[in-house]
Amino acid sequence: MRRLRSFDPAAVEAAVDLIRSLGIAALRARWRLMFGGSPPAGLSKDIIKRLIAYRIQEDAFGGLDRETKKLLARLARGGKARVELNRRLKPGAILVRDYQGTRHTVTVVPNGFSWQGETYTSLSTIARAITGTAWNGPRFFGLREAGQKQVDGSAMPSAPKPNPHRGRRPSIRPRPESQPQAG
Repeated sequence: MRRLRSFDPAAVEAAVDLIRSLGIAALRARWRLMFGGSPPAGLSKDIIKRLIAYRIQEDAFGGLDRETKKLLARLARGGKARVELNRRLKPGAILVRDYQGTRHTVTVVPNGFSWQGETYTSLSTIARAITGTAWNGPRFFGLREAGQKQVDGSAMPSAPKPNPHRGRRPSIRPRPESQPQAG
């Protein structure tokens, strides 16, 4: 991660605006100064502008962290993105779930999740306390869809699917073999 010694956001914006106005010859010259060689032949003028603008912003504000770089490299190799709550949920984030007419609010804290004045290490423990049944906590709070994979690639357990026939009267028809034969 590179950083300039000091930066002015307005100056960075002005530098990016200047890049937008340059012709292809000036863009190639700027590329050589910034990247130490000529841009690849297949890059369009628009892509060259975007990459130079990104580098200006990266130099001023800092680049991607190591974890994000690893994720992007894995995705580029055709790998799957792993769902990691710690990456997505930062302390201070608030999860809200309405369950049976009651609103439940969970706050992400540095060492877990705070709910009703207690700190828990697992969203699933909170979901079980709320519902009285086993639930996948991230799914209960809407952070995952049913059928998404866990880090190890296995299917995540999901809540039982509702029975579409529940509450309906069953159809009562005689079986064909019990009907009288005409004859």
